[in-house]
Amino acid sequence: MGFDESNTSGEIRELARAAEKRIRPHIRRTPLEPAADLSRENDGRVFFKLESMQHTGSFKVRGALNRLLAMDEGEVRAGVITASSGNHGLATAFGMNRLGIDGTIYLPEKASPLKVRMLEDLGARIRFHGADCDRTEAFARRQAEKTGKIYISPYNDPFVIGGQGTIGLEILEQLPKVDCILASVGGGGLIAGIAGAVKAVRPETAVIGCLPENSPAMAVSVQAGRILDVPTYDTLSDGTAGGIEPGAVTFDACSRLVGRWQLVSEQEIRRAMVQVFERHRLVIEGAAAVTVAGFLKLAPRLKGKTTVLVICGRNIDMGVFRSVVCPEAL
Repeated sequence: MGFDESNTSGEIRELARAAEKRIRPHIRRTPLEPAADLSRENDGRVFFKLESMQHTGSFKVRGALNRLLAMDEGEVRAGVITASSGNHGLATAFGMNRLGIDGTIYLPEKASPLKVRMLEDLGARIRFHGADCDRTEAFARRQAEKTGKIYISPYNDPFVIGGQGTIGLEILEQLPKVDCILASVGGGGLIAGIAGAVKAVRPETAVIGCLPENSPAMAVSVQAGRILDVPTYDTLSDGTAGGIEPGAVTFDACSRLVGRWQLVSEQEIRRAMVQVFERHRLVIEGAAAVTVAGFLKLAPRLKGKTTVLVICGRNIDMGVFRSVVCPEAL
């Protein structure tokens, strides 16, 4: 399924509204907190949308739950398969537990040990395959086709996009006159959902996608006008690492709705993580720090703007976090 070119935002907003009705009993309405230090950077008003405080520690539970709740009885009986570097797997495991649905979660061989332990704590059935997210996703899809199970994509599914779009609905409820929203981008489900839900009502709101220089697939593909196979290197932003599936529905939505793309270096991601910890005492994962780093680079262009930074998750290994915030102690 693709989106109507003339009404992409309207279609996504309707998906988000339907998702809101399905998932509201199961999710948290996350806080929108002011960030005084960042507000000084652009002489405006800057807020954190703290999806890091959502169940399982990331926004992903919204899309996963919406997809699971939209399954019919036959699909529920068949069970599900998904692939994830961690957060989508956690979200799917959470949803399966809550709804009593059976399934298997495939992870890349280098998945975060913390996220693996968290999945085990949720009682998830885990399998490992492939050195990167792209190979893992492709294998998991083939397994779903072979076994007749439903594949729950981390991003390439209208129901998942609609679930993530509920963040946009909440932002507009909490801050109706928002000028700009920044979010991290991997496969594009988060930013496509937010942009569609917001721009259908407030088209003047700018939506900016932030990506690590080491994994810029969506930004490079949008610039080229087609999905490209972009090399990926190690990044602190493991939650956004990897490429984009051929034919992903997020690509057209991102092309039409995201107004700007901002790449950030690994050093800029580190500095953002340290600043958020020092000024706000918040532990955030690399993918969330990408958004903060992107804002810090763009702050002069956003002068005086009311801006929301989507803090997408907090699930980071203690060893990695320690190496970022106090490397001298190692």
